[in-house]
Amino acid sequence: MTPDNNSSQPNRPESNVTVESLNGANPNVPPESGIILATAEPEKPASSPPTRKIVLPQQPEQTTPEKSGSVLTLGLIAGMIFGLANDNIWLGLIGAVGAIAISLRLMWPSWGKIWAQVIPPTWRTLIVACFGLLAGIVGLLMLSGTNTEPGSRNIQINWEAIGALGELIGALGQILIAILGVYVAWRQYVISKDLTIQQNRITQQQTIDAYFQGVSDLALDEQGFLEDWPQERAIAEGRTAAIMSSVDAEGKAKILRFLSQSRLVTPLKRDRLLGRPILDGDGGYAEDRDHGIRVIDLNVMLAGADLAGTDLRWTDLSEANLVRANLSKCDLVKANLSRAVLYDANLTRADMRAAALFYGSAESASPRSRTEFPNYQTGEHTGAVVERADFTAVKRLSDEQRYYCCAWCGSKSRETIPGGCEGIPNKLGR
Repeated sequence: MTPDNNSSQPNRPESNVTVESLNGANPNVPPESGIILATAEPEKPASSPPTRKIVLPQQPEQTTPEKSGSVLTLGLIAGMIFGLANDNIWLGLIGAVGAIAISLRLMWPSWGKIWAQVIPPTWRTLIVACFGLLAGIVGLLMLSGTNTEPGSRNIQINWEAIGALGELIGALGQILIAILGVYVAWRQYVISKDLTIQQNRITQQQTIDAYFQGVSDLALDEQGFLEDWPQERAIAEGRTAAIMSSVDAEGKAKILRFLSQSRLVTPLKRDRLLGRPILDGDGGYAEDRDHGIRVIDLNVMLAGADLAGTDLRWTDLSEANLVRANLSKCDLVKANLSRAVLYDANLTRADMRAAALFYGSAESASPRSRTEFPNYQTGEHTGAVVERADFTAVKRLSDEQRYYCCAWCGSKSRETIPGGCEGIPNKLGR
């Protein structure tokens, strides 16, 4: 298998570029020669200096029914007081009952709004059900035979039972208040946790942006990317190693995409005198897999890293140490994994479409070696180390990739490869 040519070349822009303005409109075309178009703009009146206006918050006005109800309530209260002063029981009762009824009518809309805003929807039904349960229990106790005399249908109130029931209701109320307090504390914890996670994401993104800017300054400096200055490359590698250990999986994926697309982890062909990268004649830098020098060498920065579920398309992970790395559910489309160490790595449900695991043909390719140099023509020692890797439910694994993985992953991992390894020899020998 040979990797796709596009995997080693940056995306090139199309030669034919259509310039469009905003909203898809074409740019203004100058009029034909010999024609003069003149437009006169009307004179704008002198604008008066802006004046500051203080806008006070508008309070809702009291409606006519509310005004009438308030006046009627005050009148009924006055009637009740007059009845009590003159020992007129009926006038006092009418005033008291009327004041209660109208007051409840005026309070009901506001109470409904408070009920909807303060009580969560999931608690409303529970509160009503609790009151209904208590009322039903009280009714059953009142209507049961314990409150009637033998041979009589009259219901008698057992005040001792009512007192005990009141104590029970009080205890249940305290339990309900405690549960409500726990719920409020839990909601505060959840909100605080969400805010902390959001703040951590913002801080991490700011850290990654600062890293991008710092590496770009080193790479684009007059004596940076275009010159062979080992100290600047060492500083760039140190920054990368430091930030890799302080960001999550998505942050690592962003850094790897940035380094790959900017070709900072690609071995570039350089002249042997000044160390300058050599152009390939197509607007990019030429690769040299045999003797090229990378601006940043990942080395063991990704050993044991958690990259599960991240986007690693078109990334250059060649010769990276990914021992025991978690690559499950990763998008590895056209990623370069040649000579990468995937020993004991988790590739469960990863998308391996067109991913480069080796150079040359699958029959002649073999994993990297510590003592032998790679041969990028035949594929010897250019492949990834896939021993004990987990290939369970790997997506879009080609026949050549399956042959290489079955030949060099070992007997334990051969059982996890989709499609099986029947007819493919175990070249690893264990």
